[in-house]
Amino acid sequence: MLQITQRRQEGTLIAVYTGELDHHAARAAIEQTEDLLVLFPCEKLVLDLSELTFMDSSGLAVVLHLYRTCARSGREFAVRGTPPQPMRVFEAAGLPQVMVFERGKE
Repeated sequence: MLQITQRRQEGTLIAVYTGELDHHAARAAIEQTEDLLVLFPCEKLVLDLSELTFMDSSGLAVVLHLYRTCARSGREFAVRGTPPQPMRVFEAAGLPQVMVFERGKE
């Protein structure tokens, strides 16, 4: 089960994903994060994955979707604090060459 919490910091919306980002959670993750972008206009979206316990290719699709959403609207985008298992999924897809990955939590 995936939980999404948010915090804001100087023009940045930080969406913290906790739990599993898999095919069961993918659609809700996109919808909830896009709702946050409407409720809290920002210049940058950061997905904090430091509390993620598992991610499959559906999670990869979620991150790509949100990256494209931000690109279309002129927002910056970054992924932060990615644990080893999800990072292997991102690396296999070549995403570290496409988008910003930040180390650690804030």
